[in-house]
Order: sequence, then C-alpha cells, then structure tokens
Amino acid sequence: MLIPASSTEYLHIPVTAPAGVDLTGAPVQIAIVLHADNPTDAEWHDAEWADGEARLLVGPDGGALALTRGTYRVWIAVDPPGAENITRQAGTLRIT
Repeated sequence: MLIPASSTEYLHIPVTAPAGVDLTGAPVQIAIVLHADNPTDAEWHDAEWADGEARLLVGPDGGALALTRGTYRVWIAVDPPGAENITRQAGTLRIT
C-alpha cells in the first residue's frame, strides 16, 4: 500500500477467519514499524473491525500515529475466542 505522509486515512487489513468463527468481537491490534524485528508492546495500537477488515486511522491529522517517509512493516494481532492469540506480518506500507 502507498500513502502520502500528509494524508490521514484508514489502513485496512483484510482478515480471513476460519469457518464458523466470528472475529468482529475479538480484540485486534495493528503495529506499523520501520525495523525488521517483531513489534514491541509499545508499538501496538488498538484497531477496529469494519466490513470484515481490521483498520487503523493513521496520519498527522488525528491518526493513531503520524508516519514519516519510508517503508514500514505492518503487523496484525487478533485474539479470537479460544486458546489462540494470532500475530502475523500483514504486509508493507510505503509512505511518500
């Protein structure tokens, strides 16, 4: 995904749940990092569900975080019902 640094908009991450599992009530977090390591606890941001996707408002005008130019790694963490707490790298985000 490509977003200008001056834009404030939702970053959407599609999530496919296993058959019969409704994730809309499950806590979801998104981390956007410049480094190659796993996100630290402080880098996670509470996200929300919208139309089957996780989303997080990013940008300088009221977003969860303002991003400078660079290529970021995007992570998602979902805590569905049951024993699992799933964390995955969801892709890359380029800020211009």
